[in-house]
Amino acid sequence: MPHHSKRESRDQCSEANKLAEHASIKSTEEYLSAIQEIMVAVQDPACKSFCYQRLKYLEQKFDFHLMFNGSLELRETANIKHRDFYNIRKVDAHVHHSACMQQKVLLRFIRDKYKTEPNTVVYMTENGIKMTLKDIFDQELKTSAYEATVDTLAVNALGSCFHRFDLFNDKYNPFGQKLLREIFLKTDNYIEGRYLAEITKQEIKNLEKSKYQHVEWRISIYGQNPSEWKKLARWVLQNNLSSGSVRWVVQVPRLYYVYKKRRLINSFADFLSNIFQPCFEAVKNPQDNRDVFSFLQQVVGWDSVDDESAISKYTTRGGELPTPDKYTSENNPPYSYYAYYMYVNIRTLNDFLVSRQLRPMAFRPHCGEIGNISHLATMFLLADRINHGINLRKSPVLLYLYYLKQIGLAVSPLSNNALFLQIEKNPFKRFFKIGLNVSLSTDDPLMFHFTDEPLLEEYSVCAHIWKLSTVDLCEIARNSVMQSGYEPSFKKHWLGTDTTNGVTNFENHPEKTNIPNTRVAYRKNTFDEENENIWRLANYASDA
Repeated sequence: MPHHSKRESRDQCSEANKLAEHASIKSTEEYLSAIQEIMVAVQDPACKSFCYQRLKYLEQKFDFHLMFNGSLELRETANIKHRDFYNIRKVDAHVHHSACMQQKVLLRFIRDKYKTEPNTVVYMTENGIKMTLKDIFDQELKTSAYEATVDTLAVNALGSCFHRFDLFNDKYNPFGQKLLREIFLKTDNYIEGRYLAEITKQEIKNLEKSKYQHVEWRISIYGQNPSEWKKLARWVLQNNLSSGSVRWVVQVPRLYYVYKKRRLINSFADFLSNIFQPCFEAVKNPQDNRDVFSFLQQVVGWDSVDDESAISKYTTRGGELPTPDKYTSENNPPYSYYAYYMYVNIRTLNDFLVSRQLRPMAFRPHCGEIGNISHLATMFLLADRINHGINLRKSPVLLYLYYLKQIGLAVSPLSNNALFLQIEKNPFKRFFKIGLNVSLSTDDPLMFHFTDEPLLEEYSVCAHIWKLSTVDLCEIARNSVMQSGYEPSFKKHWLGTDTTNGVTNFENHPEKTNIPNTRVAYRKNTFDEENENIWRLANYASDA
């Protein structure tokens, strides 16, 4: 990145350090066969019993560890100089950019613009009528911004959106007005996203002031047309929204069926082309695509988002679906179809990036928040890390597999509490005790949080509910850095060890992480023993 040129050479990739598993991409037949194999194991009674027992053992083993070594861990932590929970690095690895601000901040910003720019034209109707901010408040809301409160802003989701994802999407509309969402929370509008850029700068300033908190903001590419990338890249670069405290993750809403009905695209291949072709062109010809190429160097991953509980008309049981160029139905493809073709394009793009000595991007989709358990089987095969994953509590087999592979989970208990699962039922504490690679994230501070520091609010609430110790919180924070897409040189500086692609690394430097060696040694020994046990059983079965 331009503003971190000293680190650039250490963060580049080459064919020499390219991951071995990136050598080939599995066919659709192999992919569907693998999903079927996993789902057979998920439903096998003996397999479920075995995994349940191993998970119970791991959970209780952690309790025994704390019983015998908890006081030792606290003594070790007390001996670490100049380091505590507040001055270790934390990455909010799952937060949506358009909802990254706290509700009071958004209200204050809207009031300020109403006061200082009441006559600025901010919107043009389909009939060509120009509207000022004052016009919109007078005609649409029939009130002034001065009279507004956080209650009338109506963006908080707590208490009104439980198992109602349709109502939750409406919470993105300040004062219930889609018009105000377009004006204040969109990058591509009549004022070219100026207001959202100003809010973003405020948030970046606060992050840089805090020093120890970092974010990976989700920002949308919809796939309606290929020009989206140029507009988004220009918005980020022209508004100087680059920062060492921020990295970007491109989220792709699963809205093919909407654009197909609007006749914006003809096939699923058009949808994929609009999303990925500009990236390939920018990497191939950086000189002709300067903005997109520069922005891509700040993008660390891809996300796939939408309501997981929505059921597609098609399922893999109904036979093979057509290839993307022949998929012209107005119905949305299944979750697994979206996932596979995003994965294929991301992997191909990553190989191209590596061949140009650029860093690859991780696939970090929303998965397991709600919906079918097969989604988690799908992403076990395809994803580098996932967001949410709380449905793993329903499947001992998948939970055990995610533990063995140490796939990162960015869990958002406050978001889950408002939408799908009461916080007292949230499996985060159990996942943590077992030893899954879990971190805490905020998801949508605008909807779920009340304080100026939503990430610390998330940590604080969870610490109180589950009685997490300082050691626990620091371990979770370390996981968040490992899961993040920050460059290896940053991770080396923050953790004392380089982590590759978010894979668990058990090397510990207490002076940087504030985690006692006793805790990390326990995690390493337990993980190694569990893997050795699996290999021993596998070899025994093959010899039998």
